[in-house]
Amino acid sequence: MAGPSTAALEDALDSLVDAGLVVERDDGSLVTTDDFESARRVYRDSYADIDDDAFRTTVADAFGVDESTAAARIDSGAVTREDLIAYLSLRSTLDDVDDERLATMATLVAELAPGSPVPESLTELDDESWPEFVEGDAVVTVWRHDCAPCDALKDDLDAVLSGLPADVAVAGIDGESAPEFRRAFDVDSAPAVCCFEDGELEAVVTGRHSPDTYHDRFEELY
Repeated sequence: MAGPSTAALEDALDSLVDAGLVVERDDGSLVTTDDFESARRVYRDSYADIDDDAFRTTVADAFGVDESTAAARIDSGAVTREDLIAYLSLRSTLDDVDDERLATMATLVAELAPGSPVPESLTELDDESWPEFVEGDAVVTVWRHDCAPCDALKDDLDAVLSGLPADVAVAGIDGESAPEFRRAFDVDSAPAVCCFEDGELEAVVTGRHSPDTYHDRFEELY
């Protein structure tokens, strides 16, 4: 079976962007949005590790084909678990989209990574930029995808950071994409608020807490 045409893919991409499920970053790369990832998280938890028989049956049910056809599509590589997860996620998110169009959209989003978990209000660091950033007094917040406490802390972030002196630099880092940072400071959970003083890590607060908890620690250090 031939795959979707270039025109069909471009049209599907436009629809994903219009629906707020895919965005284009400043560098031109495409990423899925938090709205889509919230849906994909649910289906990934349910279907990422199902056995082959359950996978075949779910593909047959999802695409309205018999199990032999589903098996052929799976064996040919036309449908992977990530394709299935993307398809089911889109079907739960979008209204009035026919199955063929959903399948075309699924081929696109299955290949796209989610955007950064670092809040847009923060400067984002990586393993190349953090060493210079922490040379003085600084706070580095650590985030990851599929993290309910991280999402909750984002709602409180302005209140949390209001307790910092103006001369303390603040940034965020995607912990999963910065293994050197994690190893250097033994940070193995998210969210985490890492407090540096004169270039030295002085405190790490992990998990989500009330703003006052962070304010107390900031007052001790700065």
